[in-house]
Amino acid sequence: MNLEEYFARTGYKGSLEKQDLETLTDIFQHHIRAVPFENLSIHCGEKITLELEHVYNKIVRRKRGGWCMENNQLLGWVLKCLGYNASFLGAYVFNPHQNAYATIMTHLLVKVVIDDKAYVVDGGFGVSYQMWQPMELVSGKDQPQAPGVFRFTEKNAIWYLEKMRRKQYIPNQNFSNSDLLEKKECRKVYMFNLEPRTVEEFHFQCTYLQTSPDSLFTKKSICTLQTTDGFRALIGWTLTETTYNYKENMDLVEFITLEDEEVEKTLQEKFNITLDRKLVPINVKGFYTI
Repeated sequence: MNLEEYFARTGYKGSLEKQDLETLTDIFQHHIRAVPFENLSIHCGEKITLELEHVYNKIVRRKRGGWCMENNQLLGWVLKCLGYNASFLGAYVFNPHQNAYATIMTHLLVKVVIDDKAYVVDGGFGVSYQMWQPMELVSGKDQPQAPGVFRFTEKNAIWYLEKMRRKQYIPNQNFSNSDLLEKKECRKVYMFNLEPRTVEEFHFQCTYLQTSPDSLFTKKSICTLQTTDGFRALIGWTLTETTYNYKENMDLVEFITLEDEEVEKTLQEKFNITLDRKLVPINVKGFYTI
């Protein structure tokens, strides 16, 4: 495992001399635009494991993506190797279908401290809730980014992340009521505390999420990737391409339904992913929204 190989994977060619916010942001944006958030292993008969070397080989050498426990673990390793003050936190994801936060800590994210200021760096959420810049860990402050306005709120040592989106224009009206569309303009994302976590604390969750019939990830095959002006997502057979702010305060959301024989080609062309095994797409209607 080496940093040069990782940066070749993400396309980052900038300076590594300074451990400052500008460099961190650049490294982070290259990661989220090169490495998809995806759970395809579950739906093509592969097991997801959290050993760092396995994660590195999967994402860097096999040019795959991963979910938060893979993406953010790799990102945290890179930042620590570069000399950043980086540590892991654990979050409980909000489920809009149940209007409640999960009771299991399933989301791994990275905290980075620069010049006595703490930031959250999360390269493993995907779709429209994927932050594009490190977020300063401060309560009650609107932090506008290309995807929308993010905000942390702290109460009794618990931190909450929410995001406000723009209006959406959906040219294909057949999808105007799709269960993939987030109906609310302000959406809770997850909650967490500042207790440092280790990857080992997520081994149970990693197994649960890829085996339980109650898990979102067994119900949907998901592959999403951030672009320079939005994101694309393949959920089951539905390909979504979103362009942020294509008109004033409005995002363009385009949907296409793929045939089985188009899925593999789309993964290669839109996400730069070639799978070793046959993918069986799935999209059980539920609570995964964009």
